[in-house]
Amino acid sequence: MRIVPTPFDHPDAVKLNDLVQQEYAERYGSEGDITPLDPSMFRPPNGLFLVAYDELERPVGTGGWRAMDENEENYRDGDAELKRMFVVREARRQGLSRRVLALLEEDARQAGRLRMVLETGTMQPEAIALYESSGYVPTEKFGVYRHEPGSRCYAKPLR
Repeated sequence: MRIVPTPFDHPDAVKLNDLVQQEYAERYGSEGDITPLDPSMFRPPNGLFLVAYDELERPVGTGGWRAMDENEENYRDGDAELKRMFVVREARRQGLSRRVLALLEEDARQAGRLRMVLETGTMQPEAIALYESSGYVPTEKFGVYRHEPGSRCYAKPLR
């Protein structure tokens, strides 16, 4: 698999974002993740968005981080928030998410961010297992879904 930096508004990223939103809608019975995201949030040095391609050059996975600092949604100065971690069904269970996650962590560390944070939900047990097995620990809730009972927030120091 080839993993490359890609603008958040690139057609391949948009296609995969639409698929992950559809999956969120199916799992949670909602319209998907309503967190406001803009392509500029993922531009280096304040973020990064990655797209993974299979051997036939089909886009099969994504992940990104964006710089966040202290605000009314409980972020802390120096946070890097993980967003849109996703792998299409046919490419799962091959370690792709773990590779994307490691690249994002290293990029955020190099950008001077202090910790990686993420929000997921109880309807995504495989995501929770990935993050916990990668050193993430539960943290205070933050972000758009901080008041939702099914929301789970995790953090991992980058230093």
